[in-house]
Amino acid sequence: MKKLFDITVPASTANVGPGFDSIGIALGRFLNIEVYEHDSVSCEADGDYLTGIPTDESNLIFQTAFDVAKQYHKDLPACHLKLKSNIPLTRGLGSSASAIVGGILLANELCHLNLGLDEQLSIATSMEGHMDNVGASIYGGLVIGTYIDEKAYIQHSTINNVSVIAIIPTYELETKHARNILPKEIPHKDAILSSSFSNLLVAALLSENWKLAGDMMKRDLFHEPYRSKIVKELEILKNHKLPQYVYGHVLSGAGPTILAFVDKEYCQNAKEFFENLFPNYEVSEITVENIGAKVEHSIHVK
Repeated sequence: MKKLFDITVPASTANVGPGFDSIGIALGRFLNIEVYEHDSVSCEADGDYLTGIPTDESNLIFQTAFDVAKQYHKDLPACHLKLKSNIPLTRGLGSSASAIVGGILLANELCHLNLGLDEQLSIATSMEGHMDNVGASIYGGLVIGTYIDEKAYIQHSTINNVSVIAIIPTYELETKHARNILPKEIPHKDAILSSSFSNLLVAALLSENWKLAGDMMKRDLFHEPYRSKIVKELEILKNHKLPQYVYGHVLSGAGPTILAFVDKEYCQNAKEFFENLFPNYEVSEITVENIGAKVEHSIHVK
């Protein structure tokens, strides 16, 4: 098979503290898609993180690519995909968002759509329903935005001065279940308070004032108090005295992964601390990825 190009999409975290459905950060784990000429639509998956995913046209990457091609009155050419990923499924690290973004880039390249980042964001957000995960995967770094009246609005920045420790449980948590546990309404005073925390969090993130950002992260009233009923690790952290080098922590997306933001000089100390606190979990540093999804074309030497 002739290789055409590679697509690389970073993982992401969303719902950062009180930034529910509005703040996302790209992370240094990746979905890699190798695209080959082929006479039919098919794919193969390599690695434990992709075990059990569909390998025919029902795969989310293909489904997204078909939808995008159809929007622009194109037919997606047949191709074969070789997939690799170190993004765990249904753990709150944007595995579905990375597949959607990968599918958009697949259609963009094969159908020669020449979609800009804003157009990719608009399509991805309309499919995902909110822009924080897909926005982070497309742009990289920190994204802050909203989706109203079928239009995505975004502010993008980089993050350079913090380390991130991921605490990844062995169990899965479907986003639908995590959404269903949220109340349909919250008290007006809670909405005002959490909005003020979110405003301060945005300012702190943009200026990389991590002490302030960490303080605001833990004050969310939109989702974490409710999801702590199904993610017991949140309660463990809430009731445990954390070292000073741990600025704060958030439930990543819908969970159950928790991300701790820590002083870069004490990253190894933080990793060891959380390994001792959660001995049966995957605990690892995950870098912030400031480069968004990209396409690299194969070079054929004649």
